[in-house]
Amino acid sequence: MRRFFLKNGVAIIARLNEREVLFVFAIIETGGKQYKVTEQDIIFVEKLDCAENDEIVFDKVVALSTEAGFKAGTPTVEGAVVKGTVVKNGKGKKIYVLKYKSKKDSKKKIGHRQPYTKVQITSIVG
Repeated sequence: MRRFFLKNGVAIIARLNEREVLFVFAIIETGGKQYKVTEQDIIFVEKLDCAENDEIVFDKVVALSTEAGFKAGTPTVEGAVVKGTVVKNGKGKKIYVLKYKSKKDSKKKIGHRQPYTKVQITSIVG
């Protein structure tokens, strides 16, 4: 793996081994879906019953990678939690569903907007 550093206006290429680079991430489960998150990530999850600026704790951590190593849960990692802050609740873009029956002069156009919760991950503890 190569890294580029700028020192006095000159690019320096440093070679790093995979073991020297720290990958701190967690895989959480919420709303029937799994998300790979790191600290300061912003994710869009299925609507949660929380107000803006509320702190939320995800305790269903499926896998966890820290400086100590990688842990996979069976089915979850014991004692691992991911904390986040609700940025906003909103609705996604509108999609249109068209129901049509041939030879029956029947058609119906329906719109749908999926609600979501925007969450910023603040810390990964495990």
